[in-house]
Order: sequence, then C-alpha cells, then structure tokens
Amino acid sequence: MAESTPLLSQPTDSDSSLTEPPPLLLSEKHLPSLASTVEKCIGEFTWSQFLQAVLVSFAWVFDAQQTFISVFTDAQPSLNCTEKDDHVSSGRASIISEWGLECENSFVTSLPASLFFLGCLVGGIVLATLADSSLGRKNMLLFSCLFMSLSSLLAAFSINIWVYSLFKFLCGFARATIGTSALVLTSELVGNRWRGQISVVGFFCFTIGFLSLPAMAYANRNSSWRNLYMWTSIPAIFYCVIVKFFVRESPRWLLVKGRKEEAAETLKCISSITQSNVNLAVNGIFPSNVDPDLTMNNTDLYCALKILLQKKWSSRRLWTVMASGFGIGLVYYGMPLGLGNLSFNLYLSVTLNALSELPSSLLTFLLIDKFKRRNALLVFTVVSGVFSVLSSIEGKVWSQMEIWFELISFFSACTAFNVYLIYTTELFPTCVRNSALSMARQALVLGGSISPVVVGEGRKNKFVCYGVFGLVICCSGVFGVFLPETRGRPLSDTMEDEESKGRSATLA
Repeated sequence: MAESTPLLSQPTDSDSSLTEPPPLLLSEKHLPSLASTVEKCIGEFTWSQFLQAVLVSFAWVFDAQQTFISVFTDAQPSLNCTEKDDHVSSGRASIISEWGLECENSFVTSLPASLFFLGCLVGGIVLATLADSSLGRKNMLLFSCLFMSLSSLLAAFSINIWVYSLFKFLCGFARATIGTSALVLTSELVGNRWRGQISVVGFFCFTIGFLSLPAMAYANRNSSWRNLYMWTSIPAIFYCVIVKFFVRESPRWLLVKGRKEEAAETLKCISSITQSNVNLAVNGIFPSNVDPDLTMNNTDLYCALKILLQKKWSSRRLWTVMASGFGIGLVYYGMPLGLGNLSFNLYLSVTLNALSELPSSLLTFLLIDKFKRRNALLVFTVVSGVFSVLSSIEGKVWSQMEIWFELISFFSACTAFNVYLIYTTELFPTCVRNSALSMARQALVLGGSISPVVVGEGRKNKFVCYGVFGLVICCSGVFGVFLPETRGRPLSDTMEDEESKGRSATLA
C-alpha cells in the first residue's frame, strides 16, 4: 500500500505554530467542502480502513443466508401429495412435508417467501431514512442485523405456516437495510480511489453466505428444517456484539450531522494523519458548509427523503434508478427460487449458482473502474435476459443445456446487481445517500417479492418463469442510459455539491 501523505501542507517557516490553521483553511472565500476535506483525510488506503470495511461487509453473509434460506426450508418434497413418505426424518426436511402442504395450491406454499420480500419492501420504506436522519450507518446496521437474527431464530419454533409466515415477514422487515447500511458505510470509510474495489468486499461476503447454504442444507438433509434457521441466526447474534464494540461510524455522516468531535476521532482512528491536522481540517469546514436541515438538532426522521424528493433532478434520478432495479431484482432473487423448475439436482444447482457469484464479484472488482457504469449495466442486463429466455425453451437437446443457460443468466444478473448498487451510491450525496440506496433496493426487492409467484406459475410452463425473467431484465437495463456517468468522480456530501457537478458536466 502506498505511503500515507499528510492531510495538509506543513508550514515551511520554523517559527510557525501548528495551532495556526494552514493556508487552505484561512480564507473564508475558499473554505474547503466536506467532500474535499474528508477525501484528504481518508484518501490514502490504510489497514485500519480495510479491516473496518471487511468487518462491516461481513453482515452480507447473514443477509444472504436469510434471503435464500427458503430455497431449502420451503422446498417441495420429491414425493407428490398422494404418495406416502417412508422416511420419517425426511418428513421434517421442509415446512411443506412437515405440515402436509404437498396438495396445497402455489399461493399457500409460496406465502412465506412472498411475505419475506413484502417485509423487505415495508421495512425499506419505514426504515429507509433512519440511517441518514438519526441512527447513522453503524446503528442502523447493528439494529437491523440483530432484529433479523432474532426473527429468524423465532421462525425455527413456528407451529404452522401462518406463524412461520409472520416471522418471515418480520425477518424481511428487519433485513431491509442491512445491505444498504453496510455498502454505504464501507464506501464512506475510504477515499475515491478505492471506493469501487472496497465495495466489492460486501459482494464477496454475500457470495460466501449464499454458498454456505447448500453445504449446511446438505448436512442437514436428514434433520429438521428448524436446525438450518438456528445455524444461521445464532452466529449472526454474536456478530452484532462485535459490530457494537469494534465498528466505527461514517465520518462523512458525522460531519454532515455537525458532530465534529466524533468525526475527528473516527478520522484519527482510520487514517494515518495526526490529531492536530484532523482537528484543523474538521474545524475549518464549520459552520459554513453544513446544511442546517440535516444537523443533529433536526427531529424529522424523514427529512432526508423529503430533501431527496423536493429536487427535480434528484427525484427524477431516483425514479430512473428504481425502474432499472426492478428487473434486476426479479431475476437476481427469482432465479435461485426457480431452480426446482429445472430438471437438475437442487443441491448442485444452488451450489453452482452460488459459485457463479464469485467470478461475478471478481469481475466487478477488476473492471469497476475501467468501464462506464451505464454501459456495464446495459450489457449485463441484456446478456442475462437473452440467456434466461434460452433456458426456458423446451426440447430434449435444450433441456441438457438449460442449467448452463441459467448459470450464464444468473452470473450476468449478479454482475448487474453489483454495478447497480455501486452506481447508486455514487449518484447521490452523503446527506441522502442511504435513503436513496434504500429506495433503490426497494425496487430490487419489489421484483424479488413478485418472483415467488412467477416461479410458482412456472412449474407448469418454464417460459412463464424464465421467459418473463428474461424479457423484464432486458428492459430494465435501458433506463441506465438516462443517468449521469459517475466513474472516477469523487463522492458528493451535500445537494449543492452534487448540483454543481451536474452543471459542470452539462457545460463540459
């Protein structure tokens, strides 16, 4: 890693005192912005930043487990509803077999998964702005992960599908902001140069969580589905304790909220600059460059969302992002749920899907700063759509290729998903970033909430499942063309900063 450089130019005069502000901070006319100040503090990558990013990103492991756990816990048994199962142990392998739901219609059997995604939608709307307005990124991550884990643990003690569905809804409600808070916090802990690469750490962790599911499910194949919930929820509770004591809050958010002492302490811990230079830099941007509507004295929990929607450019940008995210979410969350519709071993197909996220994350890591966000989003959504449609074609020859078509489609959807999240964090300033990303993720989850119904109908006709997936995601990538390019551009912290960048890009 590169040697750290001082935040501010040191005085050349031997009589100069470190208590005097450096020339950069003397002129009121040229006060530095929040973005420039923080960038100078954390622009050089340190091991402390890396460890913080990895620790925060590990929340994605548990998020992935709860997102896809129903692939196994809610799986249809191999025997149909008129056959008897001679193996008592396998009668408890899923909620369908334990509660005798083999002959129920698709609405009942898909209800827990649908309510999980509905909970994600409701939770995303209710909790969307708390990380911007009051709780902060760290506390939002902590509380969301803790409540998700407790809801998942309680789901293991459900007595029927209705109670189970309730806990799935609560679990989805709680996990709605985990990925958002983790991604935003990770992005705000590092400088512009490393932002794209460090964001991919979360995607790798999500892959690890996804990949761990088929392994745990296979080991648990002769036991109750309840064990799977316990194996995934209890470690997540211990993780929350670690977050509480070892994770730092975003210095950008602390500065925007006017909490300069805490911001200075955080910057000192995650960067290599001296305490005196941190204090000089932080004090130099106050009070001129802090929006009073976003300070800690504001009690309006939804102020960030209001600010986001009041501006025409930001509201238009938000709706465009959400339109693009709907199709990506439909395919990304729906394809693993639809693997049972293919003529292929369920454990192996889920494992292959999970493994395909590894090269997807690696590709994102290597190419995120080499290609324009808009172009990458369009290419991967179109490729995903084409191969999804191909996997739905009936026929003896095509049936042998369907799993490979599905894997290519899912791989492309995963990469589009990664680019989409990184792109969204760059499109909005710090003061509304978490709220904007939360709303963007709601579009993903909205697609995911519809996917169980599409998958259920696709059991009779594969085109209803994979054909619809392909057509929708192809259309979603087109919306990215209407968004501004953000590759290599520093993050903005206030709405004014983002507006000025937009005007500069227009003039250029």
